[in-house]
Amino acid sequence: MTHSVRNAVAAAALGAVLCTALTGCGGGTAPSGSQARLGTPAASDGPSSAASAAAPDSPAASSPAAGAGGPGAVPMLPPGPNGLTPVFERAKQHTDKTVALTFDADMTSDQGPRAAGGEHFDNPQLIATLKTLKVPSTIFMTGRWAEEYPDQAKAIGTDPNFEIANHSYSHHAFKSPCYGLPALDAAAARADVDRAFAAFRTAGAVNTVPYFRFPGGCYDDQALRALSTAKVTAVQWDVVSGDAFAKDPDAVAQQVLAGVKPGSVVVMHCTRSAAPVTEEAIRKIVPELRKRGYRFVKVSDLIGK
Repeated sequence: MTHSVRNAVAAAALGAVLCTALTGCGGGTAPSGSQARLGTPAASDGPSSAASAAAPDSPAASSPAAGAGGPGAVPMLPPGPNGLTPVFERAKQHTDKTVALTFDADMTSDQGPRAAGGEHFDNPQLIATLKTLKVPSTIFMTGRWAEEYPDQAKAIGTDPNFEIANHSYSHHAFKSPCYGLPALDAAAARADVDRAFAAFRTAGAVNTVPYFRFPGGCYDDQALRALSTAKVTAVQWDVVSGDAFAKDPDAVAQQVLAGVKPGSVVVMHCTRSAAPVTEEAIRKIVPELRKRGYRFVKVSDLIGK
């Protein structure tokens, strides 16, 4: 997947920093073994990668209900081997023409000064367009984003059109190396997830679900083990939108339309500064997929199949 062309050394440096904050940006060849390329379904080390996800015919398990702003009673995958956090990438039902559009609301823990300086890590027009088009969606939000934009987090998290899932608090890596992201140890990783859910509660978001997306798409068995007590299902994707740093909404739309299959999970971004054409691409993607007979659902609807 191509990045935006950088015409100066300073622009290149800024782009590299921004890239580490976006799950679906990245390109080049996937490193072997433990680290997935950004923007592709992540893999863990060794043979337990496939085993860590529930078997295709395993029944979904429901999580216990929690208080307002906490994970609710929605379908989850059962734990993987040895109690590892399960990983979901695409619905096991491949005949129903449903698709889940997911949007990462990325903001790292140290980007407050940039937001104060006028950089937009939010994208309210995108959210408005999804509502206008009546597209149910799952927003993978960092806790830091919810702190920066509490009114938007509350509005998203109280709208039945959306569900908020956990994308960590800090957007730091849960395994290393992971594209330059600072790495968390097991204890810090587990606490980071809790801190994000707490930020959603503080903002007043109630439509939260016990799903988690790894920053950078990077994980291994150690990361899955660290999150096992959080009782979350890790959610990856099978379709990369290519919206990070994209300048051509038509190219983003074409990439999504070429990749979607029944049961797909599409990764996109809800970050104006680093994914500026996503909203325009959505206005092309949604009517075309509906014309092809697809129905838009949330991740919880796919996992529940």
